[in-house]
Amino acid sequence: MALLKEIKSRLQSVHSTRKITTAMMMVSSAKLLKTQQLIETLYPYEQKLSHLMLQLLQGEELFRSPYTQRREVKRVAIVVFSSNTGLAGRFNHNIINRLSSVRESYMHLGEENVLIYPIGNKVAKAAQKMGMTPAGDYEAIATKPSYQATQMIAQELMRLFINGKVDRVELIYHHFISKGSQEVRQEIFLPVELPVGGSEIPYQEYIVEPDRIILLEKLLPKVIQMKLYTTHIDSVTSEHAARMTAMQIANDNADDLIDELKLEYNKVRQQSITNELLDIAGGTVR
Repeated sequence: MALLKEIKSRLQSVHSTRKITTAMMMVSSAKLLKTQQLIETLYPYEQKLSHLMLQLLQGEELFRSPYTQRREVKRVAIVVFSSNTGLAGRFNHNIINRLSSVRESYMHLGEENVLIYPIGNKVAKAAQKMGMTPAGDYEAIATKPSYQATQMIAQELMRLFINGKVDRVELIYHHFISKGSQEVRQEIFLPVELPVGGSEIPYQEYIVEPDRIILLEKLLPKVIQMKLYTTHIDSVTSEHAARMTAMQIANDNADDLIDELKLEYNKVRQQSITNELLDIAGGTVR
């Protein structure tokens, strides 16, 4: 009887846990749908900006900007995107592992010359364990992408780059491919590598006022800021997809465990009934 009570208690515990994982899966699914819709509305705008950049670069191969200046890397800033909470499979582990390897590759510069901008509580704590001092606290904006918030971060990084306080800015984040697939990406944010003008679209002579150079100088900072915002949304979308998948796997495992416990419960119960019948039969014979 004691074993039956133990199995029944475990069944109740697994059922309760499954309710929690199911709720978390549904919440992540709803959030994923919302961020996917945001990406679908954002991509056309980003594509138009890129198209406009290409148009303006036609015939301006010699265009240079402070944001495109390449120099010897003596100081680097790393912007890393993670989540504030766990239960998302290897989402945070993959980011932390990539940060660790990138940090090692820049250790020859000295720890004081490697700045870390952690967007997310998990990577912020991991960076502190590595001995890195975060350049700010961005936990509040990690789960809710905001253009205003990412714009401020981008402007700070752009000022540091223009003033020569950092020579390179890198991004580490998850890129959303599908609900079941997200990949870690590492990209150079600054300096900007401009596309070759006219390489993707036919040359068209437009009347541009005041002139192409001035418009490019105005447009490039907006493209840089939009890139950071898009990256943040990409990371959050990947987080929701990873958590939804992890909770689905947890539900499947819970179902398997429930089936196993039910089978074991029935076997033990049947054995108990059989033993009681044998005891009664034996008593009758005597």
